[in-house]
Amino acid sequence: MILCAGKGSRLYPFTNNRPKTLIPVTNTPLLQLSIMKLMELGIDRIGIVIHPSQEADIRGQFGEGEAWGISITYIYQHEPKGIANALKQAEDYLSGEAFLLLLGDNLISAPLSDLKNDIEQGGVQASLLLAEVEDPHDYGIAEIQDSRIVGLEEKPAHPKSNLAVIGGYAFTKEIFGAVNEIAPSKRGEYEITDAIQRLIEQNYDVAYRVTDQLNIDVGTKERWLQANQKLLNADALKKRIHDSVRMEGCTIVEPVSIDKDCVLKDCRIGPYVSVGAGSRLENCQIENSIILNGVHMKDLPFPINNVIIGEHSIVAGGLMDKEVKEP
Repeated sequence: MILCAGKGSRLYPFTNNRPKTLIPVTNTPLLQLSIMKLMELGIDRIGIVIHPSQEADIRGQFGEGEAWGISITYIYQHEPKGIANALKQAEDYLSGEAFLLLLGDNLISAPLSDLKNDIEQGGVQASLLLAEVEDPHDYGIAEIQDSRIVGLEEKPAHPKSNLAVIGGYAFTKEIFGAVNEIAPSKRGEYEITDAIQRLIEQNYDVAYRVTDQLNIDVGTKERWLQANQKLLNADALKKRIHDSVRMEGCTIVEPVSIDKDCVLKDCRIGPYVSVGAGSRLENCQIENSIILNGVHMKDLPFPINNVIIGEHSIVAGGLMDKEVKEP
């Protein structure tokens, strides 16, 4: 299961006209990265929870999974009532089977095989992926005692650890009994952390795995840039300049990602830059930035650093604001 129904309001205006899970990291949509993560485990049946308004964009890009050799089923969450509520919409689809759950706006590099094995071989009812975070107030936080999870709290005022639940889960069917028993939180949402806490209170076994690998909730522009940088760095040896790209008089400082049909002249690109398909760049210096599809930039008198430039933007001379937004 992949949950994708969120609005992505903190990424406005870039998500005004597209679902948050379709924003690209190294020119690959977040949702595609999640699908690939599940396919690595041999999973070929994937349910995706979306809001009806997202259907044209997401189904239009991924279809029913035919091009991937998998089966994709779309499930609707009509109101933004939280992760547990989104999961509840998929209960009939899952038909009592154990499953992996990913949040479609998270970039997870850690392997999911341990979560899968915990459920299949360990006799547990839930297994969670945890990671240390700098600001635990922004996450669902696990309290650990004697190597066991004894409590979970969503965005706590007084965190009991810095171990955050980072958007990778494995569950058996028992999670739905817990989901159906919880009440909305103070935020008015049905929290997945409350549902897992309910499992703990009912003496079900909840396992966890702590990872130090790349895991980012791509919920802000700053985190989007961070995710782009870290994924480029993780795949630094992978060729990321499309064969159709034309360059003249350019200096490329790896790692970068330059998508198809781009034309670059007299530019210095990188490190940590993604350039979207069909962009035309001339006489530009760009570092640690994301340039979306179809951008035209020419004769910029100053370097571009730490910015996201929206699709089909035209930037010339010295007329550029600090951040260029989508039309």
